[in-house]
Amino acid sequence: MLQSALKFTHALLYQSVEDGDIVIDATVGNGNDTLLLADIVGPEGTVIGFDIQRDAISATQNRLNEADLNQRVQLIEAGHELVDSFSIKDSSIAAAVYNLGYLPKGDKSIITSPDTTIESLSKVLPLLKPGGLILIMVYYGHEGGAEEKEAVLSFAQSLPQKSYDVLQYAFINQKNSPPFLLAIEKK
Repeated sequence: MLQSALKFTHALLYQSVEDGDIVIDATVGNGNDTLLLADIVGPEGTVIGFDIQRDAISATQNRLNEADLNQRVQLIEAGHELVDSFSIKDSSIAAAVYNLGYLPKGDKSIITSPDTTIESLSKVLPLLKPGGLILIMVYYGHEGGAEEKEAVLSFAQSLPQKSYDVLQYAFINQKNSPPFLLAIEKK
């Protein structure tokens, strides 16, 4: 049975992230991926989560507190393009997860942008350990979404094949701009 792009993303995370790993949630949102990542990395691992919206950070912090996983997560109220401002060593990240678009049930005028997303991706690539993944859920059925989609696709297609494998996972017969996954694996 075919999986949705979101379920496939989660399956890839379970396959590639281990206890004690360091991972990035580049767009914390409502905390769903943050909680999943905190569970997967175990008590010795670390999740570094970014979001520009205080509401997203607060909601995620509350969910982490309820699940007693807050000690594994560092939440940062800042854009993911500032990832290099935090002391993360090169080749130490097992995975980075992005959900492009806007915060579900939030202000739809606050969206991820092509410039900051590409800047962030460029900064995260050297942080990946060999076999590390960047998983990008591309939601593009909103104003500005098509431009970001094209920028991210162009960026991913330009990555050197000898250094990275890039996969696009999508249903192509669905209406209303179905989201798709871009997976980038460092060789």
